[in-house]
Amino acid sequence: MKRNHYFLLLILLGFSFSVQASDAVRASDTVFIRETQTPILIERQDNVLFYIRLDAKDSKLLNEVVLDFSKSTPLHDIQSVKLYYGGTEALQHRDKKRMAPVEYISGFHPGTTLSANPSYSVKCAEVVRPSNKVVLKSNYKLFPGVNFFWISLQMKKGTSLYTRINSELCAVKVDGKVLDCKYLSPKNISHRMAIGVRHAGDDGSAAFRIPGLVTTNKGTLLGVYDVRYNSSVDLQEYVDVGLSRSTDGGETWEKMRLPLSFGEYGGLPKAQNGVGDPSILVDTKTNTVWIVAAWTHGMGNQRAWWSSHPGMDMNHTAQLMMVKSTDDGKTWSEPINITEQVKDPSWYFLLQGPGRGITMSDGTLVFPTQFIDSTRIPNAGIMYSKDRGKTWKMHNMARTNTTEAQVVEIEPGVLMLNMRDNRGGSRAVSITKDLGKSWTEHASSRKALNEPVCMASLLNVKAQDNVLNKDILLFSNPNTVKGRDHITIKASLDKGLTWLPEHQLLLDEDPGWGYSCLTMIDKETIGILYESSVAHMTFQAVKLTDLIKE
Repeated sequence: MKRNHYFLLLILLGFSFSVQASDAVRASDTVFIRETQTPILIERQDNVLFYIRLDAKDSKLLNEVVLDFSKSTPLHDIQSVKLYYGGTEALQHRDKKRMAPVEYISGFHPGTTLSANPSYSVKCAEVVRPSNKVVLKSNYKLFPGVNFFWISLQMKKGTSLYTRINSELCAVKVDGKVLDCKYLSPKNISHRMAIGVRHAGDDGSAAFRIPGLVTTNKGTLLGVYDVRYNSSVDLQEYVDVGLSRSTDGGETWEKMRLPLSFGEYGGLPKAQNGVGDPSILVDTKTNTVWIVAAWTHGMGNQRAWWSSHPGMDMNHTAQLMMVKSTDDGKTWSEPINITEQVKDPSWYFLLQGPGRGITMSDGTLVFPTQFIDSTRIPNAGIMYSKDRGKTWKMHNMARTNTTEAQVVEIEPGVLMLNMRDNRGGSRAVSITKDLGKSWTEHASSRKALNEPVCMASLLNVKAQDNVLNKDILLFSNPNTVKGRDHITIKASLDKGLTWLPEHQLLLDEDPGWGYSCLTMIDKETIGILYESSVAHMTFQAVKLTDLIKE
């Protein structure tokens, strides 16, 4: 009997040891997975869908990764799914628990924005025209340490902007065994399509920045931006104002136009005749389109923010220039200089609030502005025209120590100015009922909208102009207080007093330059042109019902 007890004890102990040993192996080889929340560019050969991190303390071979697409996913739009190996982690960074050692596809460097950089990634497996269940078989030898893998998604050419992808990474098999997976991202992420309207290197330009976007009376989308040829730095540099035009709701875009370009003017080279930070406006009464931008002549290739000085002539201070189009954005007038009309000679710098302007209900044209006053402090305000753009006027600042702003008409004759505030943390908001002669602070100012000190977009959509038949205020910016990431669209149903979490949509969680501009494509759809993590000028279309669920 004792012998039986003894053997029974050994069996139990042995069983315990085997369970503990098995648990130890399983724990040491846990796989960490993060699903991305970034735009899927239709024109890219590779888009990061999942990041995978595996610390191979005991494992030798990655056999396969299994991915499931939801039944609602339109598989006919998917060209292929790929598994890449991304290398290992440096010893000094292993405690940081990073999900990638480098950026596998760049959104910022010319020539590397459309596919995986082969210097950093090795393709292990590919499934073309996948079914709902995708098995990526690799049998890839693991490094004795941290191993990074990632899953890439390639869409078919012509995929609609409204296609949505829902997927789940459901199994990772190593040495013939399915390992435990720990997911570091939210469940049920829906991946949205996008188009890179401008990529680094397009048309020989190093960078494209500062988006503005409008919809003409004919439904044409007009996107404007800086064409920064030599680098991504601000004026003063070789910069032109570029324009992209779409007549099909943003699915395709025409060849870039240059509405404003000064070249080698006044005996100075191109890099000392830059023009940029554009804002665009549609006169809804006539369908005339206006662009306003700052032209800097001279300034010795130093930052125009500091090198523009008091005065009125082009050799001392930046000039406020306009062009107009009367054929739906196809061709543009010669530049019109309105500096004398709106600038105070004591100001160091006057320029527009980049993005877009508006036509008020009474036909008044309004652009947001910013100026550096005689004390070197920046201030935001507006300029307006009562005569269809022939002449322009400007009154008082809305708030001091503010810069890039956007304006909307929230009630007939009542303008709201939403401003970038150098104090940081949140947006400043002011109201004027007399075109900027006087201003009052809005109840939401410095409270309701996070910001990391960055440009943002504001758009008022009247009830009769949208499918929900509600007055809606739309806003987009990096929804953070530090860093330019988490580009988010928000909606307010009470004229900007509150911005409820249930009326917010994250578009891009990764870092970028962060500027954005909104327009209504039609009564059902929001269009946004923004500086994303995947392309310099990224366009997405979002249904209002995705943002405001009834």
